[in-house]
Amino acid sequence: MHAATTVKDGEGHDLMSRTTTSDANRLRVLRVVLVVVGLTFVFGIYALGVVWPSGWTWGHGHSHYLMMILGVYATLGIFLLLASRNPAAHTSLIWFTVWSSVVHAVIMAVQALTDGAERGHLIGDVPALLVVAIVLAALTPRAGRA
Repeated sequence: MHAATTVKDGEGHDLMSRTTTSDANRLRVLRVVLVVVGLTFVFGIYALGVVWPSGWTWGHGHSHYLMMILGVYATLGIFLLLASRNPAAHTSLIWFTVWSSVVHAVIMAVQALTDGAERGHLIGDVPALLVVAIVLAALTPRAGRA
C-alpha cells in the first residue's frame, strides 16, 4: 500500500511530486540523520578530540587548525539542523556535505598513510566522514525522483 504525500518548500512550492510511503519513511530517517550529524558536528567533534585525540585531532599539542576546523564543522552542523526541518528544500547543502566529507576523508586518509604519527585517523575521523557521506547520499532525494 502506498500513501501519497506532498513535500513543499518554505514558500509552499511542491518540490517532490507524489511520494510513496517508503519515500516518506526515507525522508523521515533523513531528518533524523541530519539532526544527529548536525549535533555531532556542533558538539561531538570537539568532544571526540578530547576523548580520542589520535583519531580526531591532527598534530601534537596546541593547534590553530583545530579551532578552524571546529568552526567550519559547527557552522555546517547548524545549517544541517536547519535543513532537517525540510530536507527537500536543502538538497544542495546535503550534497555539499556528502561530497565535502568524501574529499576531506580521502585527503586525511592519504595524509594518515604517509605520516605514521597520524595513523589513528584511519579508524577515527576518516571512516566517520565516509559513513556520514554514504548515509546522507543513500537517503537524499535525487532530482526527478519522488
